[in-house]
Amino acid sequence: MSFRMPTNFGRSGAQEGALDLLGHEILAEKAAALGRAGQRVEETLAKLREGGDGEHRNRLLKEAAAAVHGYFIQRELCGLRKHDAVIREYDIPRAVLARLGAS
Repeated sequence: MSFRMPTNFGRSGAQEGALDLLGHEILAEKAAALGRAGQRVEETLAKLREGGDGEHRNRLLKEAAAAVHGYFIQRELCGLRKHDAVIREYDIPRAVLARLGAS
């Protein structure tokens, strides 16, 4: 599907303004999605730190790894490629990073 501006925008300034509004909406949604993903990381890591044994811990690790993976993807979609500071800030355990393939 292609996107075409309405024909009633006769001036290029109006077209640019409409595109700026669309770009602003897209950036706002990216930021909101990044915030929601970060909140999910915080929640899953808090549950993991509360603890658990055996199978329960494995489930918590899996949930935390999925949340961190989603957060990393959302960051990359926003143009943020380096995750070192985030790993330190959230204090993401090595066990979670290992599930993502980090060494």
